[in-house]
Amino acid sequence: MSNLALVRHGESEWNAKGLWTGWTDIGLSEKGRDEARMAGRKLSGIGFHHGFTSDLSRAWQTLELIKETLKMQNMPTSRHPEFKERHYGIYTGQNKWQIKKKIGEKNFRELRRGWDVPIPEGETLKDVYVRVVRGFENYLLPEIGKNRNLILSAHGNSIRALIKHLENIPDNLISEVEVATGEVIIYILSESGKVINKEKR
Repeated sequence: MSNLALVRHGESEWNAKGLWTGWTDIGLSEKGRDEARMAGRKLSGIGFHHGFTSDLSRAWQTLELIKETLKMQNMPTSRHPEFKERHYGIYTGQNKWQIKKKIGEKNFRELRRGWDVPIPEGETLKDVYVRVVRGFENYLLPEIGKNRNLILSAHGNSIRALIKHLENIPDNLISEVEVATGEVIIYILSESGKVINKEKR
């Protein structure tokens, strides 16, 4: 069996301002750095073999702070674009709460959390799911097959996509899945990647 820890990055400078960030490479806020260290403390007691992250600063900064907190700075780490956040297209850099006022609560929730809701010049969650699952199968699953314990530091939507895959969540229910900044979810997986247990910390 393997432990797979999913960690959403700590608060970024744009999270703090309520801006849609997507693929824009924005670093952590001071609160975000504290959240990353707290995530590290929540992961103490598990011996990890490898860390994975997206290629965006806020995700790999979070993982580096986790490694520092766990005193595991030498743990092998790799970055993969497959795990990056949803591309928000024309909404990138805009204030999400102003958009909510403009389009209404129902449309806003569908836009933010729906499964196959398009954004001009951007991605749907379905698009994110395809690339995240590809990354999981290419990079993480071979390590899980060797019973290794892994950390994935990623983003709200890339983690939601992977949760959907691991738990076989129906398309119409994925909108109910939320992941807060700095949140830690630990799965125990079989060698084939089947979920044996799930724990939120």
